[in-house]
Amino acid sequence: MKKITIILALVLTVSTSFAFTGPETVNSQTLTTFNSEFVGVTDASWTISKDFYKVTFTMNEQVLSAYYTKAGEFMAVTHNISTVQLSSNLKKSLKKMMSNSWITDLFEVTNYSETSWYVTLETADSKIVLRSDNGGKWTVYQKTEKL
Repeated sequence: MKKITIILALVLTVSTSFAFTGPETVNSQTLTTFNSEFVGVTDASWTISKDFYKVTFTMNEQVLSAYYTKAGEFMAVTHNISTVQLSSNLKKSLKKMMSNSWITDLFEVTNYSETSWYVTLETADSKIVLRSDNGGKWTVYQKTEKL
């Protein structure tokens, strides 16, 4: 559960969290792990941050992002999804929670032990991120007011 929370925090701040440290390259252990877990990928693009590696790639016509520790350990894989890919229970409960808001982001995070879904709902005045762990009910993960 802690890993998923950490991964989400990283994913939600991915656009501002990457601090490049110069000519650092992805280590061979991480490359070996990635190549053994994801066979037949195309367009792999690596990003190096202070604490982890992120690789974005295409596999089976789907764009995925995988995260690895600096020691080469797999953390999680994420991909954007549409509401039709949610279970009927998650769709139904999400529809009840939406009221006058719209979906601006929806993605799935998977590691070896669990799958979580995150959806961002926005109105003119606020932004709320909901999380569902292993298909359970939606809970508020983050809420912000727009200025």
